[in-house]
Amino acid sequence: MAGAAELGDVDTPIRLALNDWTGHQVSTYVAGEMLKAAGYQVEYVTASNLNVWESMVAGDIHANVEIWSTSQTEEFEGFIADGSAMDLGDLELYAQEGLVYPAHVADLCPGLPNWEALRDCAAIFATADTGDQGRLLGYPEVWSSPGADRVAGLALPFQNTPAADEAELTESLRDAVENNTAILATFWQPHWAMTEYDLKFVQLPAAEPACFTDPSWGPNPNAVNDCGFESARIFKAGWGQLAEKWPAAFEILFSYTLHIEDQQPMMGSIDVEGRAVEEVVKEWMSMNDFVWQPVVDDATS
Repeated sequence: MAGAAELGDVDTPIRLALNDWTGHQVSTYVAGEMLKAAGYQVEYVTASNLNVWESMVAGDIHANVEIWSTSQTEEFEGFIADGSAMDLGDLELYAQEGLVYPAHVADLCPGLPNWEALRDCAAIFATADTGDQGRLLGYPEVWSSPGADRVAGLALPFQNTPAADEAELTESLRDAVENNTAILATFWQPHWAMTEYDLKFVQLPAAEPACFTDPSWGPNPNAVNDCGFESARIFKAGWGQLAEKWPAAFEILFSYTLHIEDQQPMMGSIDVEGRAVEEVVKEWMSMNDFVWQPVVDDATS
């Protein structure tokens, strides 16, 4: 897709969506630095899954470079179909979502990683707020609740409690590891916590399309969502007029990819070492110009 293109309106900043999880911020700042290297001005605009598409369609945000298909409402397909937004291709991160627990929890709940073990040991995951049910620490409310859908579909005696943010998720996992207590959370990879806390995925029934539409499919004949998580597509999208206003920027963002081997260590530097995302990304850019510079050069020279 890439090829030399005009820069377009270099006097108007390109506004990139900045969501509230570290991986997204890494992906976005890398893209922003590439656009700056091409000669563009860049602004970062705080957004959430609840408002980013409307802002993009309105032209208030010009691109979002890390979108997880599993946390989107169906409206985004309509925006792309009518041309008010454009699909900019895959980011090429290998992604997996599911229910996770630190490895030591298998000693507290024999039978893990099989999901059926959670029926018999839900009590060890209980909190004062969940009574005799186990607690599933879920995604923040603005991310949607696939974990809650799964425990309901599988009729597991768990109550979903949304985390306030990504920091609460990781801090709760750390506390469980340090205190040898039980925790079950909705989580994802790529993420530094997967290795830092030795997290394991619960083995759920393999996801198939019928799981989400046909209650008779799967182990629970009375519910949908009684299976594992759908495979997430991580992709990029832009304002419908992006290619017209900034042709070379469109080429750069379309060709831009970021692999787990690059993103995950940067996430760890930010969340574990406490470094600023801008500092970490600029360091990576300086050491890996052979990765991103050809993309910029192909689009602009």
